[in-house]
Amino acid sequence: MAAQAGTFIRTGHDEVDELIPLIRDFLVNDSLDVVIDGRKIRGYRAPDARSIWIRDLSDMLRAVKYFEMDLKSAVEHFADTQAANGRIFDYYTTFPEKLPSERENWTKYVRVPVEAGVEYRFVKAAYLVWQATGDDAWIRGLLPSLERALHYVRTHPWRWDEGTGLVKRPYTIDTWDFAYTAGAHDWLQFQIDERTYWGIMHGDNSGYYEAFRIMQRLYSLFGDKPAAQKWAERAGAIKTKLNRVCWNGRFYTHFVKLTPVTIPGVAEDRQLSLSCPMAINRGAADHARAVSILREYRERRRTGASFSEWFSIDPPFPDGVFGDEKLAAGAYVNGGIFPLVGGELARAALEHGFEEYGIDILRRYFALVAPRRESYLWYFPDGTPSSAEASTSPEASPTDGWGSSAMLYALMEGLAGIEDRDRLFRRVRLSPRWPAAGIKQARVRAEYAASQASFEYRYAWDGQTINFDLLAPDSQVDCHIMMPPGSLPVSVRVDGRDTSFREAWVERSLYVDLTAESKKDSVIQIILEKRP
Repeated sequence: MAAQAGTFIRTGHDEVDELIPLIRDFLVNDSLDVVIDGRKIRGYRAPDARSIWIRDLSDMLRAVKYFEMDLKSAVEHFADTQAANGRIFDYYTTFPEKLPSERENWTKYVRVPVEAGVEYRFVKAAYLVWQATGDDAWIRGLLPSLERALHYVRTHPWRWDEGTGLVKRPYTIDTWDFAYTAGAHDWLQFQIDERTYWGIMHGDNSGYYEAFRIMQRLYSLFGDKPAAQKWAERAGAIKTKLNRVCWNGRFYTHFVKLTPVTIPGVAEDRQLSLSCPMAINRGAADHARAVSILREYRERRRTGASFSEWFSIDPPFPDGVFGDEKLAAGAYVNGGIFPLVGGELARAALEHGFEEYGIDILRRYFALVAPRRESYLWYFPDGTPSSAEASTSPEASPTDGWGSSAMLYALMEGLAGIEDRDRLFRRVRLSPRWPAAGIKQARVRAEYAASQASFEYRYAWDGQTINFDLLAPDSQVDCHIMMPPGSLPVSVRVDGRDTSFREAWVERSLYVDLTAESKKDSVIQIILEKRP
């Protein structure tokens, strides 16, 4: 980590201001250094194992990028160890994992065969590193590896279903790494064999949609229009097919079966799984679908018995049907409550007109973790935190960087509203939603430690005027600014000059949209009047 974090929020409200330092402390404890072939590699671990998984890392980078100097080495090692056919390892480690039976500190690489989502996470991780470092030469050098990874997924018979034109996988619980076998295997099944039950899991395909869009953006940046067009077409196709095959009218069906199988006691038409809010944030779900998903979560919070609606899956599978008695209903990924899901849900809610709901999630998370400064990967529905004894994983440390980083992602991009749409904050979408939190003054700074690029603003609302002081040299700022309840915008001035703007309604929330060029110290002023 950098010696001093340059990223902060100051509002005078502890549940907002203290989240960043709290989550930063979790991440400090989740950093993991390994030495492989004489080279030091720094990554970040989930709280259940001392290993660097691309799955966890790609999500955690959304928060790690604000604090960490060495962002490249872990992603580079995944690229350096890529198979000739394009496959990426799930994880690597030099630490014994299954104590006391495993004691060797050898270098271990693992690809779980049933996993179908590894390659899109590799693309996303590389993209986030590029955004924070601004190293065009680095990402250009990685493009062949990104191409090979996505070619593997789109051509390998274990990964691609020609009939639907979508990514397939064995019957797992959402994105997790063990498959249903109807009792044919004596424990968790990580392998693919002649008895594998195949199907389409929506989260894989929303992830590849986002990865294809990333490829489109990168090729556009480097002036390769044919390649950019190719990836744009692929992104459009997978999004269309995902929404045709997996959408059930209210949310995404957990698993659309290609191999017929029935699991007794499973209400498949009601199973709401953890990748649903992720589909919103990846852009695969349009606004109407996002609203439907968010309403489903709110309703289940209202009617359910769990302390939170951040389900891994709801309703869960019957106890032990995936091969381990620890996977009882309500445990781990079989119905456990994940802050990871809560963070994704908060980000989606803040973006799609459910601002108070998103803020409520952030406040509930702060209330959950702040008293003891502990955050767990998952909780039982009654609020009991996970433990190594209750999980199939070797550890359960109280410094969950995976879920907490999702909460910071929602806080910074959703509530504070700083979203980098290029690299080094050269183009920013500014969409603060302070009125929904009842906050009238804020100072916010987002800084990438690796490059020290930053974007900062001061916000003030006095009842008649909203003022933004931007400290963002040479940034194009696409503003999407939430209006206080009962207020209408009369005029907008940028650096003292009247500027055209548009009113935009997101559900019942009114926003002002405009584009401004920030030249170090710009001022945006919005004059308000009361709604009639």
